[in-house]
Amino acid sequence: MAAPGLRDIPLLPGSPRRLSSRTVARGGQGPKQYLKVPSPRVPGQRDSSNQQSSQVSRRECSRDSAVINNYLDANEAPSEARLSRMHFHDNQRKVDYVLAYHYRKRGAQGHGSPGHLLAVISNGETGKERRAGGPGDVELGPLDALEEERREQRDEFEHNLMAAGLELEKDLESKSQGSVFVRIHAPWQVLAREAEFLKIKVPTKKMYEIKSGGSIAKKFSAILQTLSSPLQPRVPEHSNNRMKNLSYPFSREKMYLYNIQEKDTFFDNATRSRIVHEILKRTACSRANNTMGINSLIANNIYEAAYPLHDGEYDSPGDDMNDRKLLYQEWARYGVFYKFQPIDLIRKYFGEKIGLYFAWLGLYTSFLIPSSVIGVIVFLYGCATIEEDIPSKEMCDHQNAFTMCPLCDKSCDYWNLSSACGTARASHLFDNPATVFFSIFMALWATMFLENWKRLQMRLGYFWDLTGIEEEEERSQEHSRPEYETKVREKLLKESGKSAVQKLDANSPVDDEDDEDKLTWKDRFPGYLMNFASILFMIALTFSIVFGVIVYRITTAAALSLSKATRSNVRATVTATAVIINLVVILILDEIYGAVAKWLTKIEVPKTEQTFEERLILKAFLLKFVNAYSPIFYVAFFKGRFVGRPGSYVYVFDGYRMEECAPGGCLMELCIQLSIIMLGKQLIQNNIFEIGVPKLKKLFRKLKDETEPGESDPDHSKRPEQWDLDYSLEPYTGLTPEYMEMIIQFGFVTLFVASFPLAPVFALLNNVIEVRLDAKKFVTELRRPDAVRTKDIGIWFDILSGIGKFSVIINAFVIAVTSDFIPRLVYQYSYSHNGTLHGFVNHTLSFFNVSQLKEGTQPENSQFDQEVQFCRFKDYREPPWAPNPYEFSKQYWSVLSARLAFVIIFQNLVMFLSVLVDWMIPDIPTDISDQIKKEKSLLVDFFLKEEHEKVKLADEPTQRSQGGGDRSRRSRAASSAPSGRSQPGSIASSGSQHTNV
Repeated sequence: MAAPGLRDIPLLPGSPRRLSSRTVARGGQGPKQYLKVPSPRVPGQRDSSNQQSSQVSRRECSRDSAVINNYLDANEAPSEARLSRMHFHDNQRKVDYVLAYHYRKRGAQGHGSPGHLLAVISNGETGKERRAGGPGDVELGPLDALEEERREQRDEFEHNLMAAGLELEKDLESKSQGSVFVRIHAPWQVLAREAEFLKIKVPTKKMYEIKSGGSIAKKFSAILQTLSSPLQPRVPEHSNNRMKNLSYPFSREKMYLYNIQEKDTFFDNATRSRIVHEILKRTACSRANNTMGINSLIANNIYEAAYPLHDGEYDSPGDDMNDRKLLYQEWARYGVFYKFQPIDLIRKYFGEKIGLYFAWLGLYTSFLIPSSVIGVIVFLYGCATIEEDIPSKEMCDHQNAFTMCPLCDKSCDYWNLSSACGTARASHLFDNPATVFFSIFMALWATMFLENWKRLQMRLGYFWDLTGIEEEEERSQEHSRPEYETKVREKLLKESGKSAVQKLDANSPVDDEDDEDKLTWKDRFPGYLMNFASILFMIALTFSIVFGVIVYRITTAAALSLSKATRSNVRATVTATAVIINLVVILILDEIYGAVAKWLTKIEVPKTEQTFEERLILKAFLLKFVNAYSPIFYVAFFKGRFVGRPGSYVYVFDGYRMEECAPGGCLMELCIQLSIIMLGKQLIQNNIFEIGVPKLKKLFRKLKDETEPGESDPDHSKRPEQWDLDYSLEPYTGLTPEYMEMIIQFGFVTLFVASFPLAPVFALLNNVIEVRLDAKKFVTELRRPDAVRTKDIGIWFDILSGIGKFSVIINAFVIAVTSDFIPRLVYQYSYSHNGTLHGFVNHTLSFFNVSQLKEGTQPENSQFDQEVQFCRFKDYREPPWAPNPYEFSKQYWSVLSARLAFVIIFQNLVMFLSVLVDWMIPDIPTDISDQIKKEKSLLVDFFLKEEHEKVKLADEPTQRSQGGGDRSRRSRAASSAPSGRSQPGSIASSGSQHTNV
């Protein structure tokens, strides 16, 4: 007679799992054996039948198996040899998910064998709840209060998982401390139930061929396929991309629609782990303050990690192939950089979200090819026309002898403009009429890239069955974050006392709280205020650092000018060192701002993970954008604008003048600044942060595990399990760093492309490596991410679109304000005598009477052979003999008006062309929209056909039982009538499941 409160649960021989509260049909031969498993009870309540249960379990252990309930004796081999490290120890059930935690015992006593220990704790009970002194009992060392509390919470959570239908397996805690892995398997009943709840689309029996259009399109597609065959990865998903299964959301009532050949393989590994993860996210734990989901338990250190398993090893010897190994060979190696990405296999293995990222990165990289070609052509045009550039030839002509005013007070002498010949010639490489054309091209390029991405996104959505994602499905995947739940409970506790907390029981998530039980704007106001103040402080800090670098440039230039040995290379030295300082500061602040943005988002307490991610992205992008582009904006639009003039200079500190642009303008320095920061960020972040840091973390973790005190592991010499290998990998933290790196690069390529036409080339070279670097990181260095179903790249598209529009304005001002393009046009068509640029340099230089220099600022020990009466400086001002000396001249206002007019015309023209391109390129490809419509029609016909077959099969037993006669004939007539009606609309015959669409 079983004791009250206990249920008879079958214990299957050789099964190391914790059995769920139901009879499992799968098992060994012979009579079933039963184990007393306690029913759920109030925490702290003792069960009077513990001793009886222990005796029963000891008898079962000694008679049949070394595996008791969910604990496995490490000293005894399982009854069967292990065939796969992806399954339970019975070699039948697949491990769909793994929970890992670290346990610690304090001063364990006793000398019993592991088998005896298994017998004592066979029901999953702890030594604390067991009656001591019984025969064979082993007294466990006492655990501290925190560890005991965590153990109880884990036990309850795992019990709730079993109540949800999941099957669990974990090893015995046989050492004083160590890591334990809870393996989770989802049986078919759970998979079917959750797939229906999540509306997961699965392939049906119907397969149809996708038409590629007319005969010309078919021939062109065939030619492209032949030419690109060496570039295609050798993966099964690319072998036949013209066939597609008709998909439909899974339903247990319509099982006849699906081609279910084997239940264990019907759902792929990514889908199985996704289903288990959904259960883990919504399973409650009453001992942990009604905490909802595994994320809350990990945040509270109840569990250490939760992850799905990789499909085996990627570098295993032999011919056995899995998706991970295939991805490594055909995608995640630098040796296959020339091949296309196997996007379908990436999506199958990692999920739609990561698949869309790599599809976007691949399209972006391919679009950089034409822009790189045009950029190289523009650069070569500058090289070819450098000898024909009249202004640079005039500057290099020693006969002109333009005597320039001193660059600093006292220590600097007058100098000839011809000494800046090299800078002027180099400026022409990037400051020529072709850069204007290239700026317009890049603005249209950005628009075409975004439009083509929308089309590719729709195409992938069609092939990946993302077109029918409903808002209800997306909402069903959103759960409240642990921090939000905690904040709501703190609010309820503060307002109504402990009784209010009971509103949120273990079975009702915070998603369903009443209006008074959620966070209002008043609750969030301190977080919003802190966000606003912190972001302003960070932006001010960035500007302060930029100003500090400016002060460094000014003081260093003044110090180097005091020595004759360093006076000749002052400008080059100051520029190079200042750019390197800017680069180092940007890299350091990038890491700081990333952490600050995450902290600021946390104190906002967003409700869902999606809201948290969007707000984090916006803050991180704003801070990193300001950090990366502030020095570049300074050089492009502010340097040299507030210098003053000889005799009336602007001073930063006493005796330190504001810095000026080089004689050839600031565009060359802008190019240097942009190129060094762009290349430095890409090289250092790729080689140090993305490659070196993960390797150092892995090495540190390995050394920590080796030096950790504890007993020797008897299984250490054996081949490690897959969950052990995956546990040693880095946890997946999201796609935000990868996207952010590419978005900042997209800004470098588009925002200031007028000053650096080679930016797309360097971006292309970086991305060819970046694709394989990210691929290798995901395949070999990270734990397998949870498969996330999404239909777009989210807020990143809006950021890209904003950068594309902002780039039009920035490039318009770079051409108009920073370069000499507008002054040259104004001179050529308004002031030149022969319509050429002869005399342009003299036209841009103003005169200054050196006798009007302030006392104490004149050059000391001038090396000029003759006395200087007038010196020249670059500005449009009246000469000293004019009625209004040193005022802005008429030419200045003419050039300023032309610059403003150019900005307006350029911006409106490019915006109009961008809108025109957007209008001409439809967001949804025509063939995809037609296929979606035809697929709906095909789905209806398929339903009618399958329903008819179902009715026909249901009528056959009735006809046989009634025999012949009029009723049988009427029945046959009735069963054939629907067939006759549905046949004309049917596309496929009843004997074929292959259809042309």
